[in-house]
Amino acid sequence: MTGDPRFTHPLFRQLAAALTERPGAAAETDGAPARAAVALALRPGDDARGELLMIRRAERAGDPWSGQIALPGGRWSPNDESLLHTAVRETWEETGIDLAASGTILGTLDELRPRTAALPAIIVTPVVVALDQPAALVLNEEVAEAFWVPLGLLRDPTTTRESSVHVRGSTLRVPSFVVREHIVWGMTERILRQLLARIE
Repeated sequence: MTGDPRFTHPLFRQLAAALTERPGAAAETDGAPARAAVALALRPGDDARGELLMIRRAERAGDPWSGQIALPGGRWSPNDESLLHTAVRETWEETGIDLAASGTILGTLDELRPRTAALPAIIVTPVVVALDQPAALVLNEEVAEAFWVPLGLLRDPTTTRESSVHVRGSTLRVPSFVVREHIVWGMTERILRQLLARIE
């Protein structure tokens, strides 16, 4: 690493302080459901606000989040030392970015879980990571697309709206971010709102 990014970029300094002051809260386990972690991988942008890595999941049978816009991540494995390790491992597998080598973990956001019984009973830990050097993307078969989103775009009020999404034969109206041609909704939308609340 070229230097601790927590102290070399204004956004990362702000996030590190906010996550130290109020670490992410644990979710109620309710019978110890499955665990997962996602990475909010941030890199310096053209301004002080930085950019966030997002993915579009591949269309895959049996994946309840098939085709959706998401953050890199996945289920905890017994080989993972912690949920932080889960986020690092899954990001490497899905995007080719080695967060352990090119990033610094700033902290975690509040854990959360799906709001509908149609989705798996799982608790997701969002892990915030600052990248201090460029990282090439190498996508695996689980990811159809990966792209960087300026945080300034997510903070633009015109990006936030209610959108129609089609899920298992039904059309739902949901809170969302509309990022270029992508609709970000569901658990990912809730995680992004947490992130933005920490940098306002």
